[in-house]
Amino acid sequence: MTQLRVRDLMTAGVFAVEVDDNLAAVSDLMDERSIRHAPVVQEGRLIGLISHRDLLRYALKGQVGTPPEVERANQVMLTAGEIMTREVATARPDEDIRGAARLMIENKYGCLPVVEGSRLVGILTESDFVRFLAAGD
Repeated sequence: MTQLRVRDLMTAGVFAVEVDDNLAAVSDLMDERSIRHAPVVQEGRLIGLISHRDLLRYALKGQVGTPPEVERANQVMLTAGEIMTREVATARPDEDIRGAARLMIENKYGCLPVVEGSRLVGILTESDFVRFLAAGD
């Protein structure tokens, strides 16, 4: 029996944002694509990660009662590089899926960007595991 690898469950051709993208654009794209994690790249290299939780945390820093247009203007002034998590745990495509799963569980990570060297090649999310189990493979 062959062992499952990260490449067997990961989502390839992953959506990523650029380090200089403003938060309004990042938020809009994450909403449009219904994703909770956006790797941040610079020249194709993974340099960070923004989660939906990061965006919410930023949004909650505004004062209660701040008009939406003011919040939006504030988002336009910040970039992905300013709020991203910089030290991101990653997985390799050829890595045993159990090791990646343990890393996610032990650290309460919702995803692991998948890299070859420093190049982003995919993302492994909690949803990938659920999708695999639901398919019955």
